[in-house]
Amino acid sequence: MKITLSALALTLALASPVLGQQAVIVGAPAANVLRAGTEVPMKMSEELTTLGKHLRVGQRFEIETAAPISLNGQVVIPVGTHGTGEVTSVRNKGMWGKSGNIEARVLYLRVGDRQIRLSGSLNDKGVTGTAGVVGAIALVPVAGFFMTGTSAKIPTGAPVKAFLDEDVPVTFAGDAAATALVVPAGGAGTATAPK
Repeated sequence: MKITLSALALTLALASPVLGQQAVIVGAPAANVLRAGTEVPMKMSEELTTLGKHLRVGQRFEIETAAPISLNGQVVIPVGTHGTGEVTSVRNKGMWGKSGNIEARVLYLRVGDRQIRLSGSLNDKGVTGTAGVVGAIALVPVAGFFMTGTSAKIPTGAPVKAFLDEDVPVTFAGDAAATALVVPAGGAGTATAPK
């Protein structure tokens, strides 16, 4: 049996839509999903400062949600849900007017026993003492060595902009007034958000 090139092209053209439809049906997304990239307004639960030189790279700190996160009119992540961040860079204030600097990143928040990955960063830089150093050098050259900038400080309650770093499937229990259940990947062990 001899297959012509036009017959082969016709067979492939007819098969392509079927393959495309199967891929769409198999990979259909769930309706109740908080998508990666969803903004999660957070705030600091504790202060970070370079004052006293106690802050270290890798140090963890507490944050919490500043507004509820809803899906289909129901609160999935309530206000006050605890999360964690990590300090990524610290520079203490120093001689010649050098100011303090803090850089940190948001890691995750906890809903029940589930950790939900977040992304986002925050930072603060103290005020440099450059003007004081220049003035001091003009009067007494050695005095500039003793001038410092200010310490960096991120106070309790400061806003932190964070985003979901993963899709979070959600299942709602009962009617619209029911509690939302966040379903972890794999479907094992659900965590309930408080009413």
